[in-house]
Order: sequence, then C-alpha cells, then structure tokens
Amino acid sequence: QVQLVESGGGVVQAGDSLRLSCAASGRNTSSVGMGWFRQAPGKEREFVAAISWSGSNTYYADSVKGRFTISRDNAENTVDLQMNGLKVEDTAVYYCALQIGYALGPSPYEFGAWGQGTQVTVSS
Repeated sequence: QVQLVESGGGVVQAGDSLRLSCAASGRNTSSVGMGWFRQAPGKEREFVAAISWSGSNTYYADSVKGRFTISRDNAENTVDLQMNGLKVEDTAVYYCALQIGYALGPSPYEFGAWGQGTQVTVSS
C-alpha cells in the first residue's frame, strides 16, 4: 500500500518561495498521475496542480498558474511543488495524492492515498 509523505512547508513572507516535496513509499508511482491540493481553515480542499505519470502533462489551478511548478522524479518516486511569489491567500495545509480516477483533477475524488499534509503560512 502506497504511503505519501509531504515536506518543505514553513512560514514565509509574501513574495518568498518554498519548495514542497512528496515522497512515495510502498509502491512505485511512476505509472500514475500525482497531484497537489491545499486546504485552508474553514474551506474545502482545493486543487493546486497535477502531473501525468510521464511528467509530460501538467495542470494548474488558475490561482497558482505562472507562480507554481509541479515536477516529478520517477527514479526517486517523488513529486515536488515549487512555489514562487507566494501570497497570503496561499496559506493552507498542502497535500499530495495519487491519481485513482480518470482525470488529473480538479476534483479531489479523482485522487487517493493522501499524505498527512504540510503547513504553508504566508505572512504579509
């Protein structure tokens, strides 16, 4: 059974950058898509970005397009999220997940094996 562990969160100021990483264990994830979601207090979990199994296709929420970049290293079984130009509204717990459905987002129901999340806090 696959386990996903996120890391790299922290407290930064608006305009700063962070790089989140998601490490998979228990199975090789190189044949499936992966995604990042986030959830702010009192809000529903929302799609951030997704990447196809080969890495050749990526998808982003409009709110992060041009600022965030998703990438993967199938040899290392990891998926990263580079976040630049962070805004206060990016504050949330960030989760990575494995594609289990037909689509690479934006619905969280297309994903499973959720990690425990990593907190990102952006101050003004």
